[in-house]
Amino acid sequence: MRPFVLGVAGGTASGKTTLATMAARQLGARVLTHDRYYLDAPNPRGHDFDRPEALETALFAEHLGALRRGEAIDAPVYDFATHRRAARTERIEPGGIILVEGILVLAEPALAAQFDLAAYVDCADDVRLARRLRRDTAERGRQWQDVLDQWFNTVRPAHVKYLPASLARADLRLNGEGEVDTECARLVGAVGAARAARGG
Repeated sequence: MRPFVLGVAGGTASGKTTLATMAARQLGARVLTHDRYYLDAPNPRGHDFDRPEALETALFAEHLGALRRGEAIDAPVYDFATHRRAARTERIEPGGIILVEGILVLAEPALAAQFDLAAYVDCADDVRLARRLRRDTAERGRQWQDVLDQWFNTVRPAHVKYLPASLARADLRLNGEGEVDTECARLVGAVGAARAARGG
């Protein structure tokens, strides 16, 4: 039987990666993240990482299609320190459940059409900004002013432009400010119900 494909989208720092990682562990799912498919950014300062053209979505959709057919893929590895793809790739084998995660995965029709279940992690802007400031300064060595500049110049405008379509395509709306265990249980339960309705 064809693998079950779950899409998890949401704004930056909404909690989608945390939820997706926890759900994937409980479901035994293979994970494919859109972030792997960023194109090289030789001049990252001022580069707009938040527009769809910053990612090689056509290759991402092709790889997802291969996994759905039961074929292994060699996924790119993106280095956020250098803003370039690494020379190596990573082999991802197909499985019974494939979890696809990324900010724009529901905004892209070519991807959204491949999902058996689509979830959107919703979270208030002020919470997302606070989380992003904390993450990028603590984990990525960035200055808070640079994080704020990027937020207002590209991150926030892209969210307003592209994410409403994502929410409209979602089958399930999760609370990115809620209890993680509770929201993960909702997601895992929805997958179980959708698989049962599909017949496995």
